[in-house]
Amino acid sequence: MLKINSEYHKGILFVRIKGNLNRRTSCKLNNFLVPAILKHKIKYLVYNLYNLDNIDVIGIEALRKSAKAIKVNKGISLICEVPDNLKEVFENIEIKKTTNELTAIKLINI
Repeated sequence: MLKINSEYHKGILFVRIKGNLNRRTSCKLNNFLVPAILKHKIKYLVYNLYNLDNIDVIGIEALRKSAKAIKVNKGISLICEVPDNLKEVFENIEIKKTTNELTAIKLINI
């Protein structure tokens, strides 16, 4: 099961993911997020993964796809609040990481 909570505030799209992001659920994220980013020319994306239970290679690729869409708009993507049990998985992902949403806002600096 995957739940996606999104909020657009002050030019930043916050996406909070709960559950499992894997082969079965990643299409839900891709079908929602990438078209919205491109259609609305969103430049700033913050993933909050605090409630992420599990992720596989396909789920990581889904995060990368939306980050690539943000790059098309010449923006910045950030990942924050990675659960301790998944920190190792996210060490080599090229999306910038930060501790929380407030720090992400400061890094984006809009």
